[in-house]
Amino acid sequence: VADDHPVVLQGLVSFLSIEPDFQVLAACPDGATALEAIRKHVPDIALLDIKMPTLSGLEVFARISKEGLPTKTVFLTATVSDRHVLAAITRRAPGLLLKETAADALVECLRTVAAGRRWIPPEVMQAALSDELQRLAVLTPVLRSLTSRERQVMDLVADGLCNKEVAQQLALTEGTVKIHLHSIFQKTGISNRTTL
Repeated sequence: VADDHPVVLQGLVSFLSIEPDFQVLAACPDGATALEAIRKHVPDIALLDIKMPTLSGLEVFARISKEGLPTKTVFLTATVSDRHVLAAITRRAPGLLLKETAADALVECLRTVAAGRRWIPPEVMQAALSDELQRLAVLTPVLRSLTSRERQVMDLVADGLCNKEVAQQLALTEGTVKIHLHSIFQKTGISNRTTL
């Protein structure tokens, strides 16, 4: 379990510890600590706050996927109007819940994900997609201004690859990747990789 709010983290640990079929292996205050705990314990499920310091829940998810760890991820989020929610959905995260969700729904979600099924409430999916459609209407002209190579670089960066990995994937030098990123940032008005 990972959450950067101590009261939420302790509450989740306390609540889940009373369930007879759950065992909390680690309580982590940030993403980097969570990633290390996942590597060490290889739990069935990681319950992660979607936005945390050091590494976001999405970054932890990307790294455990890349490393081939079998841990399934369930994200907690305070709001559905966050781009992180859509990113979790499009990256096929096994589970996603609002922090305001009832405790019994959290338990049901964890059991569903543990059984190999996906849990994303329809209202969360609908709200995230609606927000994204509105954002895309604004961004479409900007995205059309990108070259096909810039779009390839952008997609790989959005998937969590570093410049070296992008360069390897596209048979480019790291310097060329940096030039493309600079151009992407200028055209989109975005100033960092996380926002991209």
